[in-house]
Amino acid sequence: MWIVVAVIIIGLLLVSIKLYNEKIKLQRQVDYLKPMVETVENVRDILYYCETKPTLNYLYLSPTVNDLIGPETLEEHLQNPEKIFEIVHPEDYDTLMKKTLGQLDFSEPIKVRFRNDQGQYMWYEEYATPVYEKGEYIAVQGIFRNIDERVSLHQQLEYKISHDALTDIHNREYFQSKLNYFNQDWDIPIAVIVADLDDLKFINDNYGHHMGDCFIQEAANRLKMYADEETIVARIGGDEFAILLANASIPKVEQFLKKVQAQMNLYHDDTQLKRINISIGYAYSSSSKGVMEQLLREADTLMYQEKREKKQLISGG
Repeated sequence: MWIVVAVIIIGLLLVSIKLYNEKIKLQRQVDYLKPMVETVENVRDILYYCETKPTLNYLYLSPTVNDLIGPETLEEHLQNPEKIFEIVHPEDYDTLMKKTLGQLDFSEPIKVRFRNDQGQYMWYEEYATPVYEKGEYIAVQGIFRNIDERVSLHQQLEYKISHDALTDIHNREYFQSKLNYFNQDWDIPIAVIVADLDDLKFINDNYGHHMGDCFIQEAANRLKMYADEETIVARIGGDEFAILLANASIPKVEQFLKKVQAQMNLYHDDTQLKRINISIGYAYSSSSKGVMEQLLREADTLMYQEKREKKQLISGG
């Protein structure tokens, strides 16, 4: 009898020793992984692993999402992974859908905007890795990084590069780049308008260059007042402006100039000038390719012709 008891005791001891050793081994693994887990939990990016088959299902989503998107976001999205489609910017919806279906080029970073709890859309750059099983796209894992400040800075720099500091309209370099684009790459009906102020020297000489700058700004504001998204208004010299009216017709060009001239006539300030005197010339073509420089020269010639006629009228010649 005592032999049976001894065998049972020895067996229990062996099981206890094995369980203890397994516990020690598991604890070592936990201790080894703990720094990695803490790093993931504290990183400022959003990490995730999401199954795409049979339905979207997060196996992991880092708590950082609560800080970047809004409180309770982690719980809401874990319970309903489809909720991400509710906060993505409408223009980025297709990109997100293609990622879900595995139809994107995953070798390139993915840029999308998500709406936070304040109603603001923020830019994120994602590096995603698809997961396949037997050739089937079953999951995706990746990391989202908030790049809103970087995008905003880039947009500000692009704006400064393409815009005139005094008038806040496009500058000569931007105008020339668009002129080349319509000349070489995009064939459309287009008009080129060149405009030049008539009274800037008088204002600078009698009221100072600060007033002259204000005069230029006022002219620019009136030139862009009736510009639509296809119209490019630029300052290409001291008091010289150029305008591209894309997809235009001659009646549209003439109506545009009529409205602009009416606004110039409404100008009034503390000087002797009761209107903005401006000389304008334009040239039109039903096809932009290969003729843009010619149109610019024609418009410039007509503008100076109008300026000379005004001077002759004033001098009585």
